[in-house]
Amino acid sequence: MFDSFVMLAGMRTGSNFLEANLNALPGVRCHGELFNPHFIGSKDCTALFGHDLTRREADPLGFLARVRAETRGLSGFRYFHDHDPRVLPAVMEDPRCAKIVLTRNPAESYVSLKIARETGQWKLTDATRLRAATVVFDAAEFEAHLEAAQTFQMQVMRGLQVSGQTAFYLDYEDLSEVEVLNGLARFLGVDGRLSAIDGTLKKQNPQPIRDKVANPDEMAASLARLDCFNLSRTPNFEPRRGAGVPGFVAGGPLLYMPVRGGPEGAVRRWLEGFGGPLAEEFSQKTLRQWKKAHPGHRSFTVLRHPLARAHAGFRDQILTGRLPEIRQALNRVHKLDLPPPDAAGAMEAAAFREAFLGFLRFLRLNLSGQTGLRVSAHFASQGNVLQSMAQIQVPDLVVREERMGEALAYLAAEAGCEAPPVAPEADAGPHPLASIWGRDLEDAARDAYARDYATFGFGCWRA
Repeated sequence: MFDSFVMLAGMRTGSNFLEANLNALPGVRCHGELFNPHFIGSKDCTALFGHDLTRREADPLGFLARVRAETRGLSGFRYFHDHDPRVLPAVMEDPRCAKIVLTRNPAESYVSLKIARETGQWKLTDATRLRAATVVFDAAEFEAHLEAAQTFQMQVMRGLQVSGQTAFYLDYEDLSEVEVLNGLARFLGVDGRLSAIDGTLKKQNPQPIRDKVANPDEMAASLARLDCFNLSRTPNFEPRRGAGVPGFVAGGPLLYMPVRGGPEGAVRRWLEGFGGPLAEEFSQKTLRQWKKAHPGHRSFTVLRHPLARAHAGFRDQILTGRLPEIRQALNRVHKLDLPPPDAAGAMEAAAFREAFLGFLRFLRLNLSGQTGLRVSAHFASQGNVLQSMAQIQVPDLVVREERMGEALAYLAAEAGCEAPPVAPEADAGPHPLASIWGRDLEDAARDAYARDYATFGFGCWRA
């Protein structure tokens, strides 16, 4: 089933102990931290299987292939988040490489790491030689440790998901159970079993964590304020989008990467003020050619307040019938009772407002994946759009519509040209947002675009 394995772990998670038990299994060989930036396999070792650090750096996957070829039986190694990043995609995509995921309570691993650095003792084989130390818990340092561990685990999880694989998961506490380690042997497909846990390595600092730190009360207070379960996260179920390159527009040395539903008309007119025809309908190839032909170019996008953007989209895309499938669903499923497009301009203010409020409630469902309709680019969250753009081009400047004049003048100066004046877009009829605004609309927009409000710090749109 498997012809190799990788242990995906971190410092002070018990990886040395797990490696010792794996190596006690007949036909299994774990070679340590093969891709640690400072050594090969184990501390102070700088060469293995004819590869030194320089040769390994030049061809890490070639080195891995050599290790596997030279090893009798099932070959593996330990990989941590700060090891050679070129290696992880290769092993994650290989279904014949077994994945062992080893984790530990991050507070325990952090304190253990601090003690090891303080004492210089990274392994213990003789309990009489234990070097003890009490360390200071640093909240900022721990949060960085926690973020690195969580980011790595999310990367591993996604790699398994997209490749349709699974892993054998172990916690630090599981390593004392021979039955669990023999379950790992069964997962790896080897015949050997352990009769007992390897006794070579001894547990360091077995006392409670409060006894290992000099400031336990400060540690407890710091841990209490952490959102360990990420309860404050706003879930995102929007589908990932393309970068939208065909919609990019260039005028002079400036590249506009529009967020649909923003002030696109005003920005286009501003770009036309530089003289000459606008460059548009880009492909990735022609975009690269444009950038090469315009050294010193600058790129930008413009954000609009979510409520104003939804209002403009409702007015220009829904009432006009430009998005017929959404319009039909709003009438048939969500009971908005929208008039025919040619009669939309005659809607009374109260009817318009009620329909717009219903549309905002629909958007909340649509953006959270609770409808069968696609998410139109005109209504996708702006954060999602910017993330998609960044796959191709990260904008030099993200402009807020209300500060567009001064921001674009600054950007033009950065590109070495004089900016024409900006004529902002008018809030067109039939019913401008200012005439219908209310707290219920604001709350509905915030419910629909919670991530945008949080990401970009949008406040209340005032009438």
